[in-house]
Amino acid sequence: MKITSRICLILLCFGVSALAADQSVVLKAARMFDGKSNALVQNAVVIVQRDKIIDAGSNLPIPNGAQVIDLGDATLSPGFIDAHTHLTLDFSGDYNLRRLKEVDLNVSEQAIIATAHARATVEAGFTTVRDLGSHFVGSREFVDVALRNSINKGVIVGPRMLVATKGIGATGGHFDPTSGFRDFLFAREPDYTDGIADGPDEIRKAVRFEVKNGADVIKAAVSGGVLSLADEVDTPQLTPAEMAALVDESHRLRKKVAVHCHGDQAAHDAIEAGVDSIEHGSFMKPETLTMMKRKGTFLTPTLMATEWIMNKIDNYPQALQAKAKSAAAARPEMFRNALKLGVKISFGTDAAVFPHGQNAKEFKLMVDLGMTPVNALRSATANDAELLGIGSKLGTLEKGKLADVIAMPGDPTSDITATERVLFVMKDGKVIRRGAPTVQGISESTTPDIAAPVD
Repeated sequence: MKITSRICLILLCFGVSALAADQSVVLKAARMFDGKSNALVQNAVVIVQRDKIIDAGSNLPIPNGAQVIDLGDATLSPGFIDAHTHLTLDFSGDYNLRRLKEVDLNVSEQAIIATAHARATVEAGFTTVRDLGSHFVGSREFVDVALRNSINKGVIVGPRMLVATKGIGATGGHFDPTSGFRDFLFAREPDYTDGIADGPDEIRKAVRFEVKNGADVIKAAVSGGVLSLADEVDTPQLTPAEMAALVDESHRLRKKVAVHCHGDQAAHDAIEAGVDSIEHGSFMKPETLTMMKRKGTFLTPTLMATEWIMNKIDNYPQALQAKAKSAAAARPEMFRNALKLGVKISFGTDAAVFPHGQNAKEFKLMVDLGMTPVNALRSATANDAELLGIGSKLGTLEKGKLADVIAMPGDPTSDITATERVLFVMKDGKVIRRGAPTVQGISESTTPDIAAPVD
């Protein structure tokens, strides 16, 4: 009899636990951006069970026994996605000071610092990121893979990550981490294990090596960049044959391709080769943008990176200042032309060039250049989900999607800067933040880390 009673007690305890696990959580707010509509839904209700949305809409009935979180005069939204970040890096401080210190930083310290970047990003409302490059000279470690895996296992708090590992580029090009330093300072010339490859066969080998080591997406530099000393910002750095090999090998392995590219000719060749997104695109001409529209290539403009550099222009060497000014002058016309032509625009910021956690400032820059607030919001939700290949799980608030839900005060279609004041974050059905953030925007680094340039 006693044994039977104990068994009943145990079963009862399990029953209570199961009930608690299955309890619905209801999010209520004055309005909702669902990621797909052209107008906000009023009197919004999102019903969550475990890690999934089981319903979303206006004035929905509240399930019996549900936990209700009423966020008041706020707007619910799918968790934001940033398609261009570098969570393991920080380039926001003084450029010359970083170069002085970067031969001393330990890769383990870099990994620890990255956990704070991840927390700041998710607390800002960005529940998913595409992390596009994580070099560390003199180390074979894949810090971005370790960060992604630690987040997935619940060891640390951060956004869902799709990572690119080292990034692929040409010898002496924008991704060559030794360019601009004294020759052989780092003991050897970088090779495919560092992402540096020349010729179609070596490019294929680099792609395979990165996929082998955990890359979710392939990133390559096909033109020069701003934050690299040894190249011109708009010159092509891969041949058409190399780009064709890059795309063919990546797509054969079912990986999408994002390319760092400022120059028009390099963009033309990359789009022709079939890349999935052009990152930056500063100097692209209408003819090239028209090709993007025709082929369905995404533009990830990273306006925030240029904005930060221009506001801190004296922190950079003269050669970099000239490149930054040139790219900044060309950017507005390119972006407006892309909007006019109907190019698919994805939200991406190049976080690391500016402090992590300030990603949402990109929204206002997009709106200031002519994008509607709703389309700006869509760029960071449904559009990015489509680009990243995760649209079946994320990007909209609807039945069956993962419960990544955020809330911002007021109406972001009237004041897009509301995106910068996110007050609630849920990821996979778990509340990450309600109220004040635990990480107050990561400021300019005093302990810079070493990596290939990112902009």
